Amino acid sequence: MDFDAPPIEPVGWLRAWLDDATRTDLPNPNAMTLATVDPDGRPSARIVLAKAVDDGGITFYTNRRSPKARAIEATPHATVVFHWDALTRQVVASGPVTRIDDAESDAYFASRPRASQIGAWASRQSEPLASRAALDEAFAEVERRYEGQPVPRPPHWGGYRLTLERIVFWQGHPFRLHDRLEYERAESGWRTQRLFP
Repeated sequence: MDFDAPPIEPVGWLRAWLDDATRTDLPNPNAMTLATVDPDGRPSARIVLAKAVDDGGITFYTNRRSPKARAIEATPHATVVFHWDALTRQVVASGPVTRIDDAESDAYFASRPRASQIGAWASRQSEPLASRAALDEAFAEVERRYEGQPVPRPPHWGGYRLTLERIVFWQGHPFRLHDRLEYERAESGWRTQRLFP
């Protein structure tokens, strides 16, 4: 991509960089840091996987009882960061976050490996856990419950979509003379400008 003649919208550029990271055989090329703020204004961050990047935004899935989901429900804005060190690239994207509909969450959940589906039921994400054995037993109990039948999506598990309002592309260069380009959503489309590194 040409920082001096950027595309008029950023989604294709982000998808192209994700494709580059995938072709480079980087582990988890779709991993991104998701930063949220709780109702008391305390920030937190964690790694999640982007499962779709399209004109609607960036989609990810999680336990909706988790701290990140509670933060999103209370303060429905977030920032995500993709960092591909081997490519000397980074993308920072921000915007409002909304739940995706149940049908979309159901379809994605059905595509997951069965063990991951069972794990979504067994894990009470971020709650205190007495021991590893307790987690293994919870997994085994769910496995027995759904033996010989499809595992349904837990009602507390589903997707969110971050709608892009601002996105900054960063390409590293020697001597910290990096390229940075900002896209900001405007009424008429996208406004772009270069930023100092």
